[in-house]
Amino acid sequence: MVLLCAAGPGTLARAGAPPGEPDSRAIGIQLLEAPVARHDDPRALRYIVDHLPPGSTIKRKISVVNHSAERRRLDLFAAGADVADGRFRFAEGRTANELSGWITLDEDSVTLDPQESIRFTATVRVPREASAGERYAVVWASTVPARNASANVNIVHRVGVRVYLDVGPGGEPPSDFAIGDVVPARDGGGRPSVDVTVRNTGGRALDMGGSATLSDGPGGIRAGPFDVVQGTTLAAGEAGTVRVIFPAELANGPWRIALELASGKVRRSASGTITFPDPGQAGRRTPLLDRLTQNRWLRGGVLAVAAVAVAGVALLIRRLRRRRAAVHAAGQMAHAAGHVAVSSTGSDIRK
Repeated sequence: MVLLCAAGPGTLARAGAPPGEPDSRAIGIQLLEAPVARHDDPRALRYIVDHLPPGSTIKRKISVVNHSAERRRLDLFAAGADVADGRFRFAEGRTANELSGWITLDEDSVTLDPQESIRFTATVRVPREASAGERYAVVWASTVPARNASANVNIVHRVGVRVYLDVGPGGEPPSDFAIGDVVPARDGGGRPSVDVTVRNTGGRALDMGGSATLSDGPGGIRAGPFDVVQGTTLAAGEAGTVRVIFPAELANGPWRIALELASGKVRRSASGTITFPDPGQAGRRTPLLDRLTQNRWLRGGVLAVAAVAVAGVALLIRRLRRRRAAVHAAGQMAHAAGHVAVSSTGSDIRK
């Protein structure tokens, strides 16, 4: 029987022995190049992320290293992948898809001494007739340890670099996401966590990361930041959840939670109030208010106050004008009455 052990593809991914055992079979892989336009995009420094028109070709250098204490042969190849159900899913073995068929490597295999590394080049050629859309694949390095005659299971180790390639004319589709509700919970052992709903509102897949900070807790205490559990990848238009796990000793609350989530250069913030339930239970679903909405509400509140103030000033001015007009009218009437009286008296005197 052969058991596949795949490390999460990405920069310095490593596959090795189970925790606590000597790491005698470890291998690592690292992407060495990224597009100049994406030099500040953390995802493009870890994965092959690009947007290309049909008929284009790109090349990327990748490094593999033998971390083990023995000489190892590594097989290098591209295989298919897809994004669904909030996960980046690897095809089994060497199963190909459309994108992996566009990828060629200048090395099929390498043999490395302990701690030795080597570079190879992955070339992606997009056919001129390729249809628009985003596709996924993985460039793998795989090794099979020497067979143990007494073992019934032989483990295959592989590490890889993900490929996210969007094809189409013109500019790249925008990337964006929205933060929704949060559900606090405690597992049976009493450890608290939150699941946060995230919707991909852009045109490209997202790898979610970030952190959460708790404040205004019992006694005014603060905790964090705590990192998001890695592993949530959302296709365009897909909704999923990201999870943050906290220390078991945290009180139930209430707490104010502030989330900072990101995928590459796209970052969003949201906050709200939560209370953790008792062990083995889920708490109340609570909507979070993102910073953009908060700013809109703040601007709206300021504008509303300003509008009320302007209206109040306008009303005061109108009242003052009316009062002045009334006083002026009364003065005119008094002056006219006095003039008539004098004329009448003067007429009587002349008589």
